[in-house]
Amino acid sequence: VQLQASGGGLVQPGGSLRLSCVASGRTSNDAATAWFRQAPGKEREFVAGIRWSGGNTYYADSVKGRFTISKNSAKNTVYLQMNSMKLEDTAVYYCALRWGSTVHRTAEYYGSWGQGTLVTVSS
Repeated sequence: VQLQASGGGLVQPGGSLRLSCVASGRTSNDAATAWFRQAPGKEREFVAGIRWSGGNTYYADSVKGRFTISKNSAKNTVYLQMNSMKLEDTAVYYCALRWGSTVHRTAEYYGSWGQGTLVTVSS
């Protein structure tokens, strides 16, 4: 499976962006997709995840209440709606997919990765 992430850009504090992750190739409902992010000099961290079967969602505490992950199964696309953005949300955002319905919060469990999209929050 190949993942294509898009939607990054420059946004002011308090603003919004929506990221998209399109999956192509082999797809299955027995899968989970997650968004991770990596800021300069920091480890890659889990942001949000969603199970394709059932649509259960999971969030990091730092984004809970501000970010929303969702999916469009017909388009094989997962979205990350980011609202009330903060300076500390600045990072390269990656989408990742794993087979199996468990949403893990560590990157090592994901076998397929998108290319990353840069999100910059700045005034």
